[in-house]
Amino acid sequence: MSISAAEVNKLRQETGAGLMDCKKALVETNGDFEAAIDFLRKKGAKIAANRAEREANEGVVIALTNEDSTFGILLNLSAETDFVAKNEDFIALAKEIAQLALETQAADIEALNATPFRGTTVANSLLDTVAKIGEKIEVKKYETLSGKGLIPYIHMGYRMGVIVELNQSLNEANTVAGKDVAMQIAAMNPIALDASGVSEETKDRERAIAREKAVAAGKPENLLDKIADGAVNSMLKESTLLSQPFVKDSGKTVDQYVKSVDKELKVLSFKRVSLS
Repeated sequence: MSISAAEVNKLRQETGAGLMDCKKALVETNGDFEAAIDFLRKKGAKIAANRAEREANEGVVIALTNEDSTFGILLNLSAETDFVAKNEDFIALAKEIAQLALETQAADIEALNATPFRGTTVANSLLDTVAKIGEKIEVKKYETLSGKGLIPYIHMGYRMGVIVELNQSLNEANTVAGKDVAMQIAAMNPIALDASGVSEETKDRERAIAREKAVAAGKPENLLDKIADGAVNSMLKESTLLSQPFVKDSGKTVDQYVKSVDKELKVLSFKRVSLS
């Protein structure tokens, strides 16, 4: 059947797919506009399947909290190339999906993908985008956090996001402190809040490595346990948030800095999501 240029252009405007793809979709569906959209979506699914093994390590990370700072989300919308990740439309899409996740409080990626979005679902809308740009796109990482006072932070041009949970509702002073702590987490990547959050397996591995190094260095047998324990303590100090030297004042630990703002203020937890 004859497909007019106006029909092709309308489908292109609606889907963002290429002109030839839109014409083919209309021809294959005998001019049925909705069926043509589904045809293109299936084409997007085929592209996604073909690119399933491709690495999608670029993208953006969005950190958001609700108005009363009691619920927050971290979302990584991934792409294959930096070119796509820096595109304003891609960033806007990530922000829109993140806002939807915040509003619906989606429990996980599966629930978010099934959430109604732009007349379909998040998953199908992403397939439409795949059809448009021919590149693997997906919600790759997704975290939620609930608490009394949550502070979001986006670092390095959307390449990393952090949410910090405080034990207080937010005010001007503790918001500044929470933001400083979030920047610390982004920069120093602590493995846990404090020593209690580090598994015994991790401590044992650190201890074993330290013993092996000490033996190789010819240290006396009676000093090996002391050396190993010292290495574990050093690791905990460097790798757990509250014990780390505060980046803005190395004379204080993060815990000491927080207490200098308000002696009752505490960091209860955090979440960190990055592209890598």
